[in-house]
Amino acid sequence: MFTRLTISELKLLAREPVAAFFSLLFPTVLVVILGSIPAFREPSPDLGGLRVVDVYVGIAVALTLAMLGLQVTPLALATYRERGILRRLATTPARPELLLAAQLAAALATAILSSALAIAVGRLAFDVPLAGNLVGFVLAFVLTALGIFAIGLFVAAVAPSGKAGNSIGTLLFFPLMFFAGLWTPREVMPSVLQKIGDFTPLGAGERALHETMTGHWPALVSVTVLVGYLAVFGFAAARLFRWS
Repeated sequence: MFTRLTISELKLLAREPVAAFFSLLFPTVLVVILGSIPAFREPSPDLGGLRVVDVYVGIAVALTLAMLGLQVTPLALATYRERGILRRLATTPARPELLLAAQLAAALATAILSSALAIAVGRLAFDVPLAGNLVGFVLAFVLTALGIFAIGLFVAAVAPSGKAGNSIGTLLFFPLMFFAGLWTPREVMPSVLQKIGDFTPLGAGERALHETMTGHWPALVSVTVLVGYLAVFGFAAARLFRWS
């Protein structure tokens, strides 16, 4: 039952071309665009000798998780509740908890595929090094995903409708992605902005991913921040989530 529901959620996402494009392909498109700019393929002293395209592969991974966790998931779950789908499932063997788990599994599977595509294109097309610490990268990816999806579940829990869930998620998306370095790499931000970013979920996640890409383990502060977001928002979502 869980597998069928997960496949069904993946099919529903694929039927939404805009959501499918931005969550699955846009991060790779971003890497291709930046990698196609000659100046961004040259080492930069401001980035510690790295190239802009090297840095943006990690940012593209964070972008994938942000779109799925803050926009796609709240919209889907709040819409299910608004339309009474969760309430009707409570009377069938497919419990609403199962649909919730399937939605998260589908989002995580999409995030893994999208991230793998961005990393592969970065490596093959622009010679972006693979993660120097693969185990650390997987840990950073999982913690970032859990922290962001916990916030998305909280938004879905409090949003009165699907449109409201998407709107709240979008309002969160832009400032959080700013601190993750989407518009300006974190390494060239003023120190005060970097410090603020270290305590945001996507800023901490991008820092953790970047550190593992360069062969290190995620910093303790990044791990602590991400676990904190997971604990706080995961607990709040569980307490506040309504099936009807």
